[in-house]
Amino acid sequence: MGRVRRDRPTLTVGGKAGVFAPLEVSKRADAVVRRLSEGIRLGLLLPDEHLPSESDLAESFGVSPVTIREALTTLREQGLVVTRRGRGGGSFVRDVRGGASDLLRDRLREVSPSELRDLADHYVAISGTSALLAAYRAGEQEVALITATVSDLECATHAAARRRAEFRFQVELAAAAQSPRLTRATISLQSEVGPLLWLATSSDADRAEVLGRHREILAAVAAGDGTRARSHAVAHVYAALARAIALQLTLPADDEDEDVQPGAAAEERAW
Repeated sequence: MGRVRRDRPTLTVGGKAGVFAPLEVSKRADAVVRRLSEGIRLGLLLPDEHLPSESDLAESFGVSPVTIREALTTLREQGLVVTRRGRGGGSFVRDVRGGASDLLRDRLREVSPSELRDLADHYVAISGTSALLAAYRAGEQEVALITATVSDLECATHAAARRRAEFRFQVELAAAAQSPRLTRATISLQSEVGPLLWLATSSDADRAEVLGRHREILAAVAAGDGTRARSHAVAHVYAALARAIALQLTLPADDEDEDVQPGAAAEERAW
C-alpha cells in the first residue's frame, strides 16, 4: 500500500513568504526562533494556527530537522507555540494577544526624538519603496491580501488589534513588491520600531486618519500608480512619527514628577 499523499501548506504567498523564506545563515536555531517569533508577534501567524511539520519547516528554512526541533523547544519555552500530541497534533501558535501599551510607553520614553525620527526615516525608505514597487508588480492575489488587512483594521476594536493590522498591512505591501529582501526588512523593522510608531492611535480622529491612509495606499497600488502609492506611504509613516513624538512629550521622565505638555510643533519636528 503506497503512502498517502499529504497536501503541503502554502508557504510562499504574501507576507508569510517572508516568514518561511530560506535563512541566510544556515543551521542556526536562533535565526529560526527570531523569524517565527516575529511572524507570531506581528500577527502574520495567527493564534491556534497549525505550523508546518518539522520536515516542511526544515526544507523551507534550509536547515536540519534537529535545528527545527531545537527552535520549537525555545518557542515553547517562550510561550509562543504549544505542541499537541495525537491525531491532528503538531505545533500551534499560542494566543499572545494582550495589552502591551505600558511596556511600549516605557520603550518610547527611552528613545530620543532624534533617534525615533532616524528610525522613521529608515522605515520610510522601506515602506515607500515597497508601495512604489507593489503598484507596478502586485497581482490580484497580492491586492486581495492587502485589502484584507485594511478590512482587519476597520474591524479592529482595540489597540493591539489595530497594531497587528498595521503590521500585516506593511508586510503584505512589501510582499506585493515581489522582493524577498524588502519583505524581510519590513518584518525586521516592524519588530524594532513599528510598535512605537503605531502606539499613538487612540483617538477616533487618529483611527480614522490611519484607516484613510491605508485606503489611499491600497487604491494607488490597485490602480498601478506607483508615485501616488509611495507618496501616501511616506505621508502615512511621517504622520505616525508626529503622533509618536506628541505622545512622547506627554510621558514624564523617570526622574521627573511634573507633567510635560505636548508642544504644538510635533508635526514640524517629525519632518
